[in-house]
Amino acid sequence: MAGMFLTEDFLLQGKIARRLYHEYAEQMPIYDYHCHLPAGLIAEDHLFENITRVWLAGDHYKWRAMRANGVDERYITGDASDYEKFEKWAQTVPCTLRNPLYHWTHLELKRYFGINELLNEDNARDIYDACSEMLRSENFSVLKLLGKMNVELVCTTEGPLDTLVHHRKIRENSPVLKVHAAFRPDKSLATEDLPALNVFIDKLGQLCGGEIRTFDSYIEAIRIRHKYFHDEGCRLSDYGLETACAERYGADEISKIFEKIRTNKPLEAGESLKFKSAMMFELASMDAESGWVMQLHLGALRNANSKMLNNLGPDTGYDSIGDFDIARPLATFLDRLNTAGKLPKTILYNLNPKDNAVMTTMAGNFQDGSCPGKIQYGSAWWFLDQKTGIEEQLGMLSNMGLLSRFVGMTTDSRSFLSFPRHEYFRRILCNIIGGDMEQGLLPNDMELLGKMVEDICFNNAERYFAMSLD
Repeated sequence: MAGMFLTEDFLLQGKIARRLYHEYAEQMPIYDYHCHLPAGLIAEDHLFENITRVWLAGDHYKWRAMRANGVDERYITGDASDYEKFEKWAQTVPCTLRNPLYHWTHLELKRYFGINELLNEDNARDIYDACSEMLRSENFSVLKLLGKMNVELVCTTEGPLDTLVHHRKIRENSPVLKVHAAFRPDKSLATEDLPALNVFIDKLGQLCGGEIRTFDSYIEAIRIRHKYFHDEGCRLSDYGLETACAERYGADEISKIFEKIRTNKPLEAGESLKFKSAMMFELASMDAESGWVMQLHLGALRNANSKMLNNLGPDTGYDSIGDFDIARPLATFLDRLNTAGKLPKTILYNLNPKDNAVMTTMAGNFQDGSCPGKIQYGSAWWFLDQKTGIEEQLGMLSNMGLLSRFVGMTTDSRSFLSFPRHEYFRRILCNIIGGDMEQGLLPNDMELLGKMVEDICFNNAERYFAMSLD
């Protein structure tokens, strides 16, 4: 039974750790400042037809595990029935032992549906039917699911062309949950696919009321959308890049490169890097001028399987950790902004664990006293948001930065059932701090350490992002 496995003291290996979690961390609401939840489903307070629709659709973690377990693609992204897909996942779950999916799966079944059984092939039908029946009731609508986890705020990730109509509807209709957009302009500098980039530029021009022919007019159109997002409550941006872009460039060079882009003439590698560098400087400058937080997610090697990219498209579970040059270009990029007085609050995320110390020490290079933790070493991300990765991120931040100023965990998820990951993080955090207290490495002062736990779980993020909770 899962009840013997996921006890109330799961991951908490001492009396002090248990006190820190149950008296301080557990009660804190969730401030999830980076996720990929579809705002439209929140706006309509969607009811899911069954657990497959909310639990397996779009979940790359589960898809990768199923493929590794020998499950045919038909039962993952193909035309198999929803129950058949769930059954294949249930068959896979016992094979995920020591993978974080085993923990997450059973935490989610327990917290949302009160199910204490360990999911497997034998009980798949009963659990599928029980969860699906609950999901079809009003008590399990999207807003109720978020409410069950005490979620106060989420930030979804939207491109510059988004109208944000769903976010407006949520503001009008949801007095408790706050949903803000995060500005994700990656498509605006995606020179790898010039036809797609030109489609984006054309749509941007239509949205902003004029044809875009020059680089200056391009930046002005993006600035219009940036202000539009700001007026709609957005206070942060997000970029998913292999590494920072910080080539030297001149204004005339960028103008000529933009002309080549608009005529679909292939760019040389150096030209592409210069264009991206110019774009990143302009975009980051907008963030600084508007008082936003800039998030840099660095190090993903995306779409490694070209055959499956052609069959299924991007974001289908064929990305991995990359091995890119991070330190020098990131330092150059941040220094260029800092020298110009245009360095915004920034969160640095790495996907390759070899860069843990690089990111932590890089953040320390550009702290300026203007606010606590202006440059943040971000939470363990994607492939690293498991027990070992979280412990290593917290350890590195503790040794080379200020853990007490950390803005905490975020799900980076596409699933409405992913929020027990905050509990997972909090238990790991309390276990680390409690262990240090028991060893005499930290003072036995529950008020002092309890406040730090509460700050990391919620308060620091609320102060740092300064997005309205009213």
